[in-house]
Amino acid sequence: MKKLFINIFTAVGKFLSYFFPRSIGKFFTAARDKTYTGYISRRFAKLGKGSFFMYRPHHLLGEQSISIGENDIFEPGLQLTAWEKDSHKILITIGNNCLFRRNAHITAVESISIGDNLLTGTNVFITDNSHGTTDINQLMNSPHDREVISKGAVTIGNNVWLGNNVCIMPGITIGNGAIIGANSVVTHDVPPLSVAAGCPARIIKQYSDHK
Repeated sequence: MKKLFINIFTAVGKFLSYFFPRSIGKFFTAARDKTYTGYISRRFAKLGKGSFFMYRPHHLLGEQSISIGENDIFEPGLQLTAWEKDSHKILITIGNNCLFRRNAHITAVESISIGDNLLTGTNVFITDNSHGTTDINQLMNSPHDREVISKGAVTIGNNVWLGNNVCIMPGITIGNGAIIGANSVVTHDVPPLSVAAGCPARIIKQYSDHK
């Protein structure tokens, strides 16, 4: 019986494909995403022309402290949070032509600045904060009860590529044109025109200048 139902629904799907080509599905998906983006756009300090959120983000918070440039794309599962103490301060700034793949997580309490043309893999994590410190008094408390603190602003330059599952930790600067390999945890600055990988990430290739 189960096999019969599978065959029936497979045949129905194949039949419908003759009348509703893939382009129709893409059209309705794009319409949904653009409608949703328009619905939430007024929450942000800035949402540039051509930028949109694929439906649906996992969690958005503090949008009034987030400035987004033009032609940026945010795939589903996004967590984008600005834990603002001053609602007039911009905590997250994103440049133009950036693509954030599925399940990106970007969270700031001080400052995260991202340049133009960033490309990420899936499950990228960028943070300027942590739950408390590592002293003994803090460790005796539940992480939920520890104060969220920043260990320094994060700055990511132009034309940066972050592979799948990359974690950018607080206080980090990543220079223009850098590449961070998949599954890397970045705990130190990465200079421009370099490749870093590992846990913690280490520089494996670097160009002194561009010719």
